[in-house]
Amino acid sequence: MTKRAKLKTSKRWVVKIGSALLSNEDQGLDLERMQACVEQMSVLIADGVELCLVSSGAIAVGLKTLKIDKRPQELPLLQAAAAIGQMGLVQAWQSCFSQFGHETAQVLFTHEDLADRKRYLNARDTLKKLNEFGVIPVVNENDTVATDEIRFGDNDSLGALATNLLEADVLVILTDQDGFFDQDPRFHADAALVPEARSLDERLLGMAGKKGGTLGRGGMYTKIVAAQQAARSGAMTVIANGRVDQVLEKLRMGEEVGSLLYPDLKPQTARKRWLASHKQIRGTLIVDAGAANALKTKGRSLLPVGITEVRGSFDRGDIVAIETMDGKRLATGLTNYGSDLAHQMFGRTTAQLMDQHLLLEGDALVHRDNLVLF
Repeated sequence: MTKRAKLKTSKRWVVKIGSALLSNEDQGLDLERMQACVEQMSVLIADGVELCLVSSGAIAVGLKTLKIDKRPQELPLLQAAAAIGQMGLVQAWQSCFSQFGHETAQVLFTHEDLADRKRYLNARDTLKKLNEFGVIPVVNENDTVATDEIRFGDNDSLGALATNLLEADVLVILTDQDGFFDQDPRFHADAALVPEARSLDERLLGMAGKKGGTLGRGGMYTKIVAAQQAARSGAMTVIANGRVDQVLEKLRMGEEVGSLLYPDLKPQTARKRWLASHKQIRGTLIVDAGAANALKTKGRSLLPVGITEVRGSFDRGDIVAIETMDGKRLATGLTNYGSDLAHQMFGRTTAQLMDQHLLLEGDALVHRDNLVLF
C-alpha cells in the first residue's frame, strides 16, 4: 500500500485551517470558504472519519471588528482582538456544521494547559469523548490569556498537539499554498513542489524559512515543525491548498494533492508524546560525549557524572533541555532534582553523591522513562 493510499482507510483526522483561508480580502470571515470546508468535512464524517477541527481566524475577525488593517505587535491589543473574534468564529463554525446535521464543541487550549500532565490527560479524554458522541471539537488557542503562544504560530503546533492527544492518523494543514516547496514560490519562480518527504528530513526546515503572512504568524516553517511533532504519534501530515475544489475529498481518495510528510519512526508512548509537546523549557543540562553516547545509543538515564554544566533555574519535575557541549539539542526530560541541588551534583559520581547524602530522588538527574530523544 502506498503512503497516499493509507489516507483512504485512516480513521481519525485533525484538520487545521489557517487565517489566510478563513479571512476574505476585507479581513473578515470568508463564510463561503468555511461552508465549502464544512461540506467536505461532512463527506469525510459520512465515510467514517472521526474529525477534529483546529481553526485559526479569531484575531483576524477581531481586527476586522476593530477596523485595524494590519496585525499589530502590541500583545494586549492582540488579546483583545482574539476575545472579540472568538465569538464570531465559533458561531460561524456552529452555523455551518449545523446545516449538515453536526454538533460542535468549542475547546480552547494554551500550551501551558497541556504542560501539566493531569490537564493534558483531561484534555485528551474530553476530545475522545466528543468524538465518541459524534461531536466535532473546534479547537483554538486561548489567545486572550496566552502570552508566548499568541506570537508563536498560526495554530500549526496546536494542530500537532491535537493530533498527538487524539492519536490521530492524519494531520491536514490547509493553507493558501499548493503545498510545501523547496523554495518560497512567492519569491522564486523556479520553486518546485515537494510531493512527498520524510517528516524528519533535516533539509525541510532549511527550505521552509521562517516568514509568515500578514494576519497569521505561521509560515511553512511552523508547518514543518508541526509535521515533525505529529510524527511522534505515527501520524502523516498533508500540507495542501484549501482553495482547491474538494481538496479534502481528493486527499481521502489518495489523489496527488499537496505535500505528504510521512513518519519514519515508531510511535512514541503517550507519556513521551506529552513530554515532547512541552514548549516551556525551564533549564538546560550540558553533557559530555560519554553521556551523550549513553543517551543516544544505549537508552540510559542521565547521571550527574556526565553533566558538565547546569543552566537556568528550575524545580524538581520541570522540563529541561539536554544539550551537547557544542550546543546540539539531544533531548528534553523531567528532572528529578531542582537546579539548586543539580549545581551541587553535576560532574560527581554516584558514590560521591551517596557519601554527601545528595541522592534524595534516585541516582539519575533525568530518568530514561522521563526523557525524549530528538
